[in-house]
Amino acid sequence: MPLDGIKVVDLTRLAPGPFCTMVLGDTGAEVIRVEEPRRPSEPDVDAERRAAFNALNRNKRSIVLDLKRPRAQEALQHLCRDADVFVEGFRPGVVQRLGCDYDTLNAANPRLVYCSISGYGQEDGPPTIPYNIIADYAAGGLQAVVGIMGALMAREKLGRGQYVDIAMTDGVAYMLAVAASDYFREGIVPRPGEMPLNGGVPYYNTCRCKDGKYLSIGCIEPRFWENLCSALGTKEFIPHQHEREHYPEMFARFRRIFSSRTRDEWWETLREDGGVAVGPVYSLDEVFEDPQMRHRRMSQEVGWDNGEPVRQVGVGLKLSQTAAKAHRAGPSTGEHTQEILREIGYSSHQIADIVQPDRTD
Repeated sequence: MPLDGIKVVDLTRLAPGPFCTMVLGDTGAEVIRVEEPRRPSEPDVDAERRAAFNALNRNKRSIVLDLKRPRAQEALQHLCRDADVFVEGFRPGVVQRLGCDYDTLNAANPRLVYCSISGYGQEDGPPTIPYNIIADYAAGGLQAVVGIMGALMAREKLGRGQYVDIAMTDGVAYMLAVAASDYFREGIVPRPGEMPLNGGVPYYNTCRCKDGKYLSIGCIEPRFWENLCSALGTKEFIPHQHEREHYPEMFARFRRIFSSRTRDEWWETLREDGGVAVGPVYSLDEVFEDPQMRHRRMSQEVGWDNGEPVRQVGVGLKLSQTAAKAHRAGPSTGEHTQEILREIGYSSHQIADIVQPDRTD
C-alpha cells in the first residue's frame, strides 16, 4: 500500500482529524489513536459496537493516555520518537499544555511531519446546513491528507519533517476557486438559488417527481439541453437556454411535467438514449444498493462485532498497484494501550504506572 511503513500518531477528536487519519490508514499507514480515559461516571454499554461501526476509526489502534499527567506526556513523546506523522485538532495553546506541541516533538524527532487542523468562521443569514459536514471532511480532513502526503514526499528530499498548518476556513476558500475567480474578475457575489450551479437555472437543477422523490438535471452542454427538451416535449425552450426571462415559464413547465411520473419512471425513460444528463437523487438507504456503488465496492464488511458483520463505507481512493483498503474495524477505547506501550519499550511495571488513574506522578 502507498503508505506502508508510515507511522501516524493521531491526537484528533472531531470530524476533520479522524477523517484525515482514516484516509491515511486506508492507504497503508499505521495509525495509533491516542484517546483520553473515560470517566468512571460515564458508562457506555454500546461503546464497543459503536466503535466497530465507526468508519473514521477503522485501520487504527487505540491507546489511552491521560495527558494531564507528566508520565503520560512522556509516553506520548516516546511514541512520537519514531513516528512519521503527528495530527492534532485542538484549540491553539492546548498542545503546549499537553506537552506535545510542534517545538517539543520536533526537538525529539526532526523528521516528524506535524499537522494541526483548526477552523474558524461564521455565516450570516440562514443558509442550509448540509448533513454531510463538508468543511470538516473536505476542507479540513482531505486538505490535511494532501498536506501530510506532500510533507512526506518533501521529507525524502529535505531529510526533515515540517509543520502542516491546516485551517478549515482556508480549505473552504480553496474550494471556492471558481466562485472566487468570478468575484475577482467581475465582482459577482453568489446568491442562493440565483447562480447557474446553485439552483438558478432550469438546465442544472433538481425536479420533484410524482412520488415526492427527486431527479437531478445536469444539462449544461447544449446537446444535453436539446435532448432533455426533446424528451420532455418542450423543444421551444431549446434556443432560450441562457435567456433568464424564459426561466419562470421553464421552471413551471418542468414542475408540471416531472410531477406526472415517479422518479424511477423518469429515470428509466430519460436514460434509455443516453443523451440526457440526469440522475436519481438518492436517500442514504438507497445509495449503497445502487449497482454502481456495489461495483465500486463503496460498501464493505470490515470485521465482526459479537457475530454481527461490521459494514462501513468503502474506500474512495482506487490505486492499481498499491490498493487502499479497509482492513480492520475501529478499536474500542484503549484496546491496544498495553500492546503499543510494550512495542516502544515500556515494561509491565512502567505500563501499570502510566495507565492506572489512581496513581500519582
